[in-house]
Amino acid sequence: MREALLPSFYKNMTFKEQVFELLNQALQEKPSLFLIDLSIDNSNKISITLDGDNGVILQDCIDISRVVENNLDREEQDFSLEVASAGVSSPLKLVRQYKKNIGRTLKVKTKSETIEAELEHADEDKITLVWSAREPKKIGKGKETVIKKAEIPYNEIIEAIVTINFN
Repeated sequence: MREALLPSFYKNMTFKEQVFELLNQALQEKPSLFLIDLSIDNSNKISITLDGDNGVILQDCIDISRVVENNLDREEQDFSLEVASAGVSSPLKLVRQYKKNIGRTLKVKTKSETIEAELEHADEDKITLVWSAREPKKIGKGKETVIKKAEIPYNEIIEAIVTINFN
């Protein structure tokens, strides 16, 4: 009987396509949220990871979970569902995540180096990091503080994580 509640086009979709379609509908209702990861394993365990321009609160996870769960038929397909927010130590994956973290400190690993610095700018192609470093003076003895800047294209980033400072 539950099948009658689903739009007819769902009947021709695979289980994974149904989940993806329902998730997209749920996210359209909450435009500040965005999908980081969706996985469905062979036992139909659905794992959804979200992030948001203003963070993700518990109610956001509940709302997304309800939209997906309430529109799938457990009698047709048994499943489990987990909706979570991207953790503070989760690597950044999307340009949108970089943009929302401008002004925060990132630890960025590339093939050649690891830089811990403030994210000054993020666009569609690259990020710009800024930090202070102590270097030998150009003239005379001792060291001076200099401001360093690096532009790193996304395709060179192996991993970028927001660091939390407890100052």
